[in-house]
Amino acid sequence: MPNVVFAVPFAMDASLRFVRAAAALPGVRLAVVTQEPAERFPEDLRAKLVGHYRVRDAMQADELVAGARHLAGVLGGRIDRFIGILEPLQVPLAEARERLGLPGASVEVAKNFRDKARMKTILRANGLPCAKHQLATDAAQAVQFAERVGYPLVVKPPAGAGARNTSRVNSRAELDAALRSMPPHRDAPVLFEEFIQGEEYSFDSVTLGGRHVFHSISSYSPAPLDVLQNPWIQWAVYLPRRIDDPKFAPIFAAGPRALDALGIETGLTHMEWFRRPDGTIAISEVAARPPGAQFTTLLSYAHDFDFYGGWARLVIFDEFTPPERQYSAGAAYVRAQGSGGRIVAIRGLEEAQRELGEIVVEAKLPRTGQAPTGTYEGEGYVIVRHPETQVVERALQRLVETIRVDLG
Repeated sequence: MPNVVFAVPFAMDASLRFVRAAAALPGVRLAVVTQEPAERFPEDLRAKLVGHYRVRDAMQADELVAGARHLAGVLGGRIDRFIGILEPLQVPLAEARERLGLPGASVEVAKNFRDKARMKTILRANGLPCAKHQLATDAAQAVQFAERVGYPLVVKPPAGAGARNTSRVNSRAELDAALRSMPPHRDAPVLFEEFIQGEEYSFDSVTLGGRHVFHSISSYSPAPLDVLQNPWIQWAVYLPRRIDDPKFAPIFAAGPRALDALGIETGLTHMEWFRRPDGTIAISEVAARPPGAQFTTLLSYAHDFDFYGGWARLVIFDEFTPPERQYSAGAAYVRAQGSGGRIVAIRGLEEAQRELGEIVVEAKLPRTGQAPTGTYEGEGYVIVRHPETQVVERALQRLVETIRVDLG
């Protein structure tokens, strides 16, 4: 009967879905380290937890260690696994595991995935395709890189996730503005990258004991950075029913090699990559944690398999049975439009329901009065599923054309 501590800094719906999956595994005794009071966890979930320990900052290794040691007493003196899903948590969680003598990714491996400049250096050293990059500690390095590579460039923090604080600069004037708003220095370097033109995808993988046992492809429409820079764009993602298209052959060759180079042993990973117009590819970023933005839900619907429970069994029991792809699945992300701080109207829902309701399998719709998130994921989503990829693609197009969320 394994004793498991789950680091859950915030009681967000996405995190709690993974916590529920771990708590539901037969024989698992689960406790949480969190910044949240116990009442922030739903009552039915609290009933399944053996322990709850609140810390001031659940992103700090010292506090994670203190919380785990306290919970070890609640769990009978022993912890077998210490797990978590958030991107910024991966390095401090690895540090805590090492100090507690628990299995899991090492600190060095966690840094390989978390530090995007270090990641790209490793990938290039292993002959793997990725964007040219410069980790700048002063403005002169950024300017020199721009002169060498040319515009446009992508500017981001080296430990970013989900396109947060990421922008595109198209000229020297825009670069100067970016350097003023995010000035690089030794204690806070800024990552500059070559801008890759092409279609963007993800390559989601399960690795077990160093063996890559499962892969999935997701297609982005359009790239998240385009969505962030154009508030009128509604984002959509879909998983094609078949992924044996020859155009995916380069990522099936490079993706597992990249994971090996970065050092993953066991886990569900999320890789973003580009396919250029000439068919060549470039790996953008890799995260050593389950994908966000409802991708884990999409994987579940496409394979008729609970990937939340599959991830929990993988990281707790070192077990995973690769499922077969049964469907195409996709998500349209409902994004508020206009100016204003609150949602004042939601239009097109009845039309969308009438036209597409038969293939909608899950939805989280925004509410009037809700504040906009300001992210490319928007204020809600609609998920569709069908055996034919083209049906899913058309449905997503209709959803982003039909549903409108107005700010005011």
